[in-house]
Amino acid sequence: MVKLLKVHGSENQFFILDQTILDNKLNDNELKNLAINLCKNILDGADGLLVIDTSDDCLGKMRVINADGSEAKMCGNGLRTVSRYLSEKYQLDHFSVETLESNLSVKRATDFYSGVPAFSVEISPISFNKMALPFVYKDLTEMINSEIPEFVPEEKFSAIAVPNPHLISFVSEIDHNTLNNLGQKLNSVNQYFPEGVNVSFAKILDTNKLFVQTFERGVGFTNACGTGISATSLVFALLYPDQFDSNRDITVYNPGGMVKTNIELNPTKELSKIHLIGNATFTHTIEVSEEALHLNELDNLKIEDTGEEKDYQDFVKSIKR
Repeated sequence: MVKLLKVHGSENQFFILDQTILDNKLNDNELKNLAINLCKNILDGADGLLVIDTSDDCLGKMRVINADGSEAKMCGNGLRTVSRYLSEKYQLDHFSVETLESNLSVKRATDFYSGVPAFSVEISPISFNKMALPFVYKDLTEMINSEIPEFVPEEKFSAIAVPNPHLISFVSEIDHNTLNNLGQKLNSVNQYFPEGVNVSFAKILDTNKLFVQTFERGVGFTNACGTGISATSLVFALLYPDQFDSNRDITVYNPGGMVKTNIELNPTKELSKIHLIGNATFTHTIEVSEEALHLNELDNLKIEDTGEEKDYQDFVKSIKR
């Protein structure tokens, strides 16, 4: 039997599959079909499947298969849960994890709350260049605090890859219908973001305090998007220096709870450093035969609740915005 995990970072829900414990690893098509099935039908679904494999340079490798079967370059919330898994598997607190774009440094952080373990993960690389996202809009080579009336009239937008592509707007109030419409538009066939884009609306609450809501490419609305929160935090630090204190972490609230980010600005903005700090919660263990995984047959599962979600919900109740 093989043990999978149901996990979340800020209620951004995932399943974890460790390919290194299998006799025969799932191929890409099997992983895609398994992700779609798991994320639609098991334990109220999830936003993606996190696949752990061996790495030549790091403690492990992470792949991110979205709920629709597409593959993302990175996932900040997911990386925290994979980091916890590897930390407990190998009894290490500080190491690196290989992702599609880069090797990222991760480390155990101070628990957010009793029973709520936390990890700090590096978010990199950073690019504002239109080719990295990619995007096309008139003669812009970068989109930073730009008015794009074709998106939403009278709002300003910034585009950044970390390395997932993100479009960010700081608004006075978050209108979910507007965000949904824009997210749907830019993740269908469109002339601006040919490969789609994650869209985040952010509200500044106070110095180093934000609320962020994201429409995620390949998923739709999620409780939290780690790379979206990270990208938004960097753009906030660049655009609102009077409300950014570089000596403190940024507190970022989201529909799934709260995380923190640490931003180190560099005059060359792409050389700035982002660290995302938040919970890594394991809600369920799932036992299934390896044969069933290859066949994508999920009718005979042994599922156990870890009890950690209660601790996380107690943490959420304790949050004062």
